[in-house]
Amino acid sequence: MQDTIYTAHQQRWLLVVSLIAIAGLILLGLLSYITAFLGAGVLYVVFRPWFVALVHRLGWNRTAVTVGLLVFSIVVLVIPFLALSSLLLDRIRHYVQNTTPIMELVARIEHLTGYSLTDGQHVRQLGQQAAVWLSRSLPSLATGLVHLLVIVGLMLFTLYFMFTQEETFLEGTRRYLPFGPATRRELSESLRNNVNANVLGQALIALVQAILTGITLWIFKVPDSLFWGMVSFFMAFIPVLGTPLVWGPAALIKLSEGETAHGVGILLVGLIVIINIDNFLRIMLAKRMGDIHPLVTLVGVVLGVELFGILGLVMGPLLLSYFLVLLRVFARQNRRRVIESMES
Repeated sequence: MQDTIYTAHQQRWLLVVSLIAIAGLILLGLLSYITAFLGAGVLYVVFRPWFVALVHRLGWNRTAVTVGLLVFSIVVLVIPFLALSSLLLDRIRHYVQNTTPIMELVARIEHLTGYSLTDGQHVRQLGQQAAVWLSRSLPSLATGLVHLLVIVGLMLFTLYFMFTQEETFLEGTRRYLPFGPATRRELSESLRNNVNANVLGQALIALVQAILTGITLWIFKVPDSLFWGMVSFFMAFIPVLGTPLVWGPAALIKLSEGETAHGVGILLVGLIVIINIDNFLRIMLAKRMGDIHPLVTLVGVVLGVELFGILGLVMGPLLLSYFLVLLRVFARQNRRRVIESMES
């Protein structure tokens, strides 16, 4: 006797629809915390070589190694990053609330060049819009201490279970991802390349550029050179523009104040040394740390920062890379299907 009004085919499709609906509700509820899971995934890829070397090769205790990695990430990554973000946002709010120095700089540049750049009201509006965008993109204590602690705690707990239950985690990805072994290998390689290129490689390049920028500004007597050196670390992640957003205005300020030697010196060091060290290191690290096309990085960063904030620097290029990988898989499967149909 049939105890349901649905056929087996209808039951299967209703099950799929139910799973999608429930998963959608879960994602909707966790939307404001999605950066925690994305951050855990990125840190998992970064720390996994250390975990494999210590646990699988040397036989160290899995839980102790995992706790050590979590403490390392808090001390070396989380605390400094949040402190710098908070410091940067505090300085931006200061300039937005006190636009007199900015307006004086605009007036000096207009006097120096003889061109009227814009009216004062428009400059203030641009400054406020930039502050709002950066506040949304950079996590800091200003976003709410409780919300921030929940995100960091959720990220660390997720990372903890990804390492302590690594076999179960990897088996789950193999079982539930709707891709074959070859596609999973391509996606895994794409993830590793993106993390290496846009986290490890770009962080190293940004650190070198930030140090050079800070030293340059200090040599040419720019106020708050240490702070602006730290700001240039963030700016270095932005393709094309990068650190010129820091040392360029500094040079203009020096020129507008009549300190021509200092202004020209900053420009020469920036154009000859700081920009070229970026190109040199990028070429040197490209093949070693992940060969990602610059256009994928550029478009991906613009897309990712809008969707995920600061983590979009990695997740945006990763999304584009995954899209291109799946396009190749789709083309390969269609080509195989056409060949099989022709042979039959």
